[in-house]
Amino acid sequence: MKVAAIGAGAWGRHIIRTLSELDVLAAVIDLSPGKCARYAQIYSGVATHKDYREAVAADYDAFVIATPTPVHYEIAKAALEADKDVLIEKPMTANSRQAETLVRLAEERGRILMVGHLLLYQPAINWIKDFLDAGKLGALYSVHQERLGLGRARPLENVLWDSGVHDLAVLLLLVGNVPCGIRASGHRIVQPTVEDDVYVHLEFPCGVRANLHSSWLWPETRRRLVVRGAEGMLVYDELEQTVTLHRKGITPDLNNRDDGSEIILHGNGAPLKLELQHFLARIQDRQPPLSDGNSALRVIEVLEQVSRLLEN
Repeated sequence: MKVAAIGAGAWGRHIIRTLSELDVLAAVIDLSPGKCARYAQIYSGVATHKDYREAVAADYDAFVIATPTPVHYEIAKAALEADKDVLIEKPMTANSRQAETLVRLAEERGRILMVGHLLLYQPAINWIKDFLDAGKLGALYSVHQERLGLGRARPLENVLWDSGVHDLAVLLLLVGNVPCGIRASGHRIVQPTVEDDVYVHLEFPCGVRANLHSSWLWPETRRRLVVRGAEGMLVYDELEQTVTLHRKGITPDLNNRDDGSEIILHGNGAPLKLELQHFLARIQDRQPPLSDGNSALRVIEVLEQVSRLLEN
């Protein structure tokens, strides 16, 4: 299997290294001649291209796209039209219209279209999903998510499109539905047109409520997921890679119930290799990926709804 990596930037370099470790890296494509030359030195036998069109016309089996979001669509479309399987970094596209086109094109061509919603490949997230589906937390009440820190501000994408997209993908997976109501507020602090701090409140048809706080202008790094159910609460600390079960709640007669808490899972904190292995497996068995085009489209649609609310 020959996989080409398009984009050798801050995240692309990790993808390139991992594809090499998996022994499938065939080419690196980047606009920078210097980066191409460097990777040609590091990985002997790996081809380099400055133009993605040249690479798409070659005999590579699949492409992993880690370029800026505005060019995701044109590159992925060209690869799918050349009958290549594609993994695109999140968010899939800049808007839902483009996302719908890619989903339809992949279906027509019989191609694998996967999106890099990395958090879905954290073993802890899949464990929590199975725990909830098994009814071990009772009826699901709410989900609370925080992704905060002093991050790298973007000139075009707000913080929700940049980092909060991970949490939206997880939320839709855990609830298993799309929201029927959304409220949002944001604060443009550093730039006049881009939100650095965003709060989103979502309501689902099943009665579950969720809220998400994303910020790249925060004094402390905090990445946490809290799930509340009838039988207790789960807390996933992404930094510590722990899932803690709190057997706590309030009884119908308004008394507190506290039966203690315990760490019930330790994660591994290295999901990129698992994500890329999943992509390679789907190329071989032709089954839909966990983060396929349709699921990524639903995330884009929620992002667009939030963006419209923030504009208003």
